[in-house]
Amino acid sequence: MTKISAIIPSAGSGSRFGEVKQFKDLAGQPLIFHSINLFIRCSIIDEVVVVVQEKYVKPIYHDILSISAGKPIKSIAGGLNRQDSVQNGVLAADSESTLVCIHDAARPFVTEDLIITSVSACEKYDGAIVALPSLDTVKLSEGEKVKETIDRKKVWFAQTPQTFQKSKLIQALNMAKRRNLVATDESTLMEHMGFSIGLVEGHANNFKITTKEDWERAENLIKWSEQE
Repeated sequence: MTKISAIIPSAGSGSRFGEVKQFKDLAGQPLIFHSINLFIRCSIIDEVVVVVQEKYVKPIYHDILSISAGKPIKSIAGGLNRQDSVQNGVLAADSESTLVCIHDAARPFVTEDLIITSVSACEKYDGAIVALPSLDTVKLSEGEKVKETIDRKKVWFAQTPQTFQKSKLIQALNMAKRRNLVATDESTLMEHMGFSIGLVEGHANNFKITTKEDWERAENLIKWSEQE
């Protein structure tokens, strides 16, 4: 039987946002808890591993424990960058887990359907990412000049969750460390190793909160959903 660990990296300093956003209240609870709650409730997830800055490890563990509903949870310290934090989380996952489902804490509107679909795709592929197909014309630049136009039918915008065969992701992370490669997502490292990565169509509401404008969008989305 497949055992699945969810890894939620949330050890960032919030430099682009201007503050540590993962603990900022969104609709009455810290941003990070919107994702944590969903993964705790998700029936196919067996364990939740939250990766935070070292000073938050103990406080966040006690807060998560209070809502865990008996599901195994861990809170561990992150690394120097997102990639290191993800590696810490993967290595801390249950030794019996065969799949790891990685999700950005700053994407509070992930759905159970997206999680399940990304996991299901791993029956066919070494990993699967949630992504949106491009609706816009895409240009490749060279400085401030357009170099070429890319066929938008081949362009996808990556989201999370991203789910991978754990043993193969560990291989990719180890390879990156040896070669001093730093990627913005784990799929890139898996691709470097030649592993097959499937695409699962995401949702426009599954956006990442990076700027103050994104935060306002999230607040408005919650208000609209409450009015329906």
